[in-house]
Amino acid sequence: MVTGKVIQFRRGRKTFKPRHFLLEIPGIDSREKAAEFVGKTAEWKSTGKEPKIITGKISSAHGGNGVVRAIFERGLPGQAIGTDVEIN
Repeated sequence: MVTGKVIQFRRGRKTFKPRHFLLEIPGIDSREKAAEFVGKTAEWKSTGKEPKIITGKISSAHGGNGVVRAIFERGLPGQAIGTDVEIN
């Protein structure tokens, strides 16, 4: 299990994809290393009275610096940016 960090929505200049998120994994600094995580699952756990778990799947590498793209079953809330994600 590896812990990653939610960086941002996958977005363009005028649009964004509500289910696609960019994840940064510590120690991964190239596209080749990031490609090893494709197909693994990512779980985001909310904090609060009733914690929810939203799962997703890592679909591909994003760019050349080791960032990966994950597609979640539902969109994550905006408060998820900057929080941790467990990658199995």
